[in-house]
Amino acid sequence: MTHTAFEAAFQAAQKSLGEGGIPIGAALARDGEVIAAGHNERVQHGDPIAHGEMSALRAAGRQRNYRNTVLYTTLAPCAMCTGTIIQFKIPKVVVGEARTFPGEFDLLRSRGVEVVVLDDQRCVEMMQAFQRDNAELWAEDIAE
Repeated sequence: MTHTAFEAAFQAAQKSLGEGGIPIGAALARDGEVIAAGHNERVQHGDPIAHGEMSALRAAGRQRNYRNTVLYTTLAPCAMCTGTIIQFKIPKVVVGEARTFPGEFDLLRSRGVEVVVLDDQRCVEMMQAFQRDNAELWAEDIAE
């Protein structure tokens, strides 16, 4: 189950990269079934808050609640996405990697969110290459 949802997030990240965007993907799952996937669309739509996690949640549409969901993401969530995870009371986040961006794990955990880091080498290599080849765009995405 984890494999399928994480793969949906990874494929979404690769789709974004292929579109000239930032390669971060996410998927929302309930009971092991993928509800929706999305990817960072800042470049594609000129939308500064269209991060991968936000895109997946938008694609999922309205949910009565998120208490039995898991959010899969290829990269550690930023402060904005972390706030959304907390706001919707998503209980668990599975992260592809946190080597290239540390995210907000302490904040997530302080609010009771279970964080699992896979340390997926494909995600690490994809982000290292992107950050090296697109340093200015990456800095824009994380407001540096």
